Amino acid sequence: MKKIITALVAVLSFFSLTGCAGEKTVGTDVKISDVTEFYYTLSTSTNPPVYQRYRFYTEEGKYYFYHEARAGDHWPLTEDDITVNGTVELSEEQWIQFFDLLKNGKVEKRKENLDSGGSGPWLYLYWKKDKGDIQEFTFESLGKRAEFVDFCEVLKG
Repeated sequence: MKKIITALVAVLSFFSLTGCAGEKTVGTDVKISDVTEFYYTLSTSTNPPVYQRYRFYTEEGKYYFYHEARAGDHWPLTEDDITVNGTVELSEEQWIQFFDLLKNGKVEKRKENLDSGGSGPWLYLYWKKDKGDIQEFTFESLGKRAEFVDFCEVLKG
């Protein structure tokens, strides 16, 4: 029995050290310097359909915010249906504001979503120390998510 417990502890320690287990907390496990990209996508098949994407990303040491809205009378909406889009270079202060809205949120292993017809939002955080699968993000609260959307609306101008 002692050997089984020792083996179990070793396996759990391995997964913990390799980052394969559990979820990560933004601000604690995922630092601001680790974040490379974040997507927020809302897509509904309502009448009329709605599509909104916000993307925050870094490129060559600079910070950016991209937004895209699509509209039409058919589903699914495609890139041909883009009605408004744009990219804004962010200041370091704005990048910190963005990160503060993600703080205490959780990022966990990406799950295959077999549900059809879900409207989202779908949230994905990409970060330097991820091994390619811990990317599915959840805000700390609905209030934080609402603050995030309000922040994006301000950035859109």
